Amino acid sequence: MVTRLNPYISFDGNAREAMEFYQTVFGGELDVSPWGDMPDMPGNDPSMHDKLMHSQLTVNDSVTLMAADMPESSGPKGSPITISLSGEDEDQLRGWWEKLSDGGEVFAPFEKAPWGDTFGQCTDKFGVGWMVNVAGDQQ
Repeated sequence: MVTRLNPYISFDGNAREAMEFYQTVFGGELDVSPWGDMPDMPGNDPSMHDKLMHSQLTVNDSVTLMAADMPESSGPKGSPITISLSGEDEDQLRGWWEKLSDGGEVFAPFEKAPWGDTFGQCTDKFGVGWMVNVAGDQQ
C-alpha cells in the first residue's frame, strides 16, 4: 500500500487560473469541480458558482497538487506552505523552476548551492512558495 502526501492549496477566487498555470508547468491531467455543481453544499453562495470547490492536477504517480477556492465562511485565506520539488532530472526541474518563478518573486536564484545541489526558492505569481532542488553528484 502506498501513502502519498498531496499539497492542498487554498485560494481566494483564482484557483482555476492557478491550477491551469500549474498544468502548463508540470503537464498532467487537471480535474475541476466548481461550487456551482454542488448546489446543496452548506454555505454555497452565488458569488462562488464558477469558483472551484475542488481541483486535482495529477502529473504522475508521485506528483499531485490539489486546490480550491475557499468561501468566506471557511476561515483565513492564503497559502502558508512552501512546496518542495526535488530529484535528479535537472532538465525537468529547471524547466519547472523557470515557469514557476516567471512573474513571481525569487528569493534564492536557481544555482549551485553550498551543499552541492542546484537549488532555487521563489514565490510564484499566485503567492505560493516553491523550493526546487536538483541533487548534485552522488559519487
